[in-house]
Amino acid sequence: MATESKVLKPEHGGGKRHFIFTEEHEQLRETIRAYALKELAPHADEWEETTFPDSVFHRMGELGFLGLDKPEEYGGQGGDYYTSLVLAEELVHANSGGLAMGVAVHTDMAMPPILAFGTQEQKQEWLVPAIRGEKILCLGITEPDAGSDVAAIRTHARYDEVTDEYVINGAKTYITNGHRADMIVLVTKTDPDAGYDGFTLFLVPMDAPGVIREKRLEKLGMHASDTALLAFQDVRVPATAVLGEKGKGFYHIMWELQGERLIGAAGCVAGAQFALDKTIQFALERTAFGRPIGKFQVTRHKVAEMATKIEAARQLVYMTAWRFQNGEYPVREISMAKLYAAQISVAVADECIQIHGGAGYMKEYGIERIWRDMRLNRIGAGTDEIMLDVIGRSYGL
Repeated sequence: MATESKVLKPEHGGGKRHFIFTEEHEQLRETIRAYALKELAPHADEWEETTFPDSVFHRMGELGFLGLDKPEEYGGQGGDYYTSLVLAEELVHANSGGLAMGVAVHTDMAMPPILAFGTQEQKQEWLVPAIRGEKILCLGITEPDAGSDVAAIRTHARYDEVTDEYVINGAKTYITNGHRADMIVLVTKTDPDAGYDGFTLFLVPMDAPGVIREKRLEKLGMHASDTALLAFQDVRVPATAVLGEKGKGFYHIMWELQGERLIGAAGCVAGAQFALDKTIQFALERTAFGRPIGKFQVTRHKVAEMATKIEAARQLVYMTAWRFQNGEYPVREISMAKLYAAQISVAVADECIQIHGGAGYMKEYGIERIWRDMRLNRIGAGTDEIMLDVIGRSYGL
């Protein structure tokens, strides 16, 4: 007969931390959260109007937050991939989706291809100061006529044998950090007749003659981040500006997108959880018909459904991250995580507005901002439709 001490007691309030995280990860989590609450969140409303200042990068570089999973030899902290998940999750407490996105573009979209494919000279020139927060990076893929169809990119680079330079012409749009960046990881076409083997990446200084920051774009959400329309008119860069192999740019950028999608999925889960936590607090304080609205079954069931979707997305993200950290390249599962996390984050934010009622439509409560910021995740880094197609094709369809 089992004694009472051997019987597991049910946990209704959530279990222990996920197995991928250690005590060191939790200490890092607390540190980043404290920083976000103390130094970022108080300015969130202001930065919605002005965009967040470059000093955020400088400060985060000082604190070591921009190179958590980057090698120590380049000034990083030498941590595992999970440290980047912690950063993505805890920056949600800055209460600014635009800020979190701007930082993610710098740390998880522009830095990784430099680290993976760059020469030692390129890493010293761009990666090292980027980790310190002294140089700000952006990534140039999307064009006015080429979004999900990366193969349709028209920005081209022509080699000039006389000067051993490439001459770049074209345009990029929806470029996060485009107005503040010191350098852009630029996707170009170097051989229009070579198909997927005709693309090349370049590291282009944004102060190079011919780089034109044409327009600051206005968006539905992510107002705290700057988003640019860029033009490149006879921009000359040396042959040493090629990142990785000439003609392999398409494959390099497809590799980059996997990390971008996974970190984006983690941010979606964290954002959805943040919205739910705010809504639960509101539901316990707001009264109707003589009692808190959270005590009504309809509200309780809405919360239960949202919490279940968030937890399902979280487990999918964490297990996919575990595989990624352990040397796998699980494109199908990354696509699933990105798709599902983005969809549930928008659905959760929308339901949270509904629970808030009229208050949810007001800027004062911040839920409408979360919804506006979250909506981009179903478009950026691969639309829902592209993710579905990637997943479907992975089954041989």
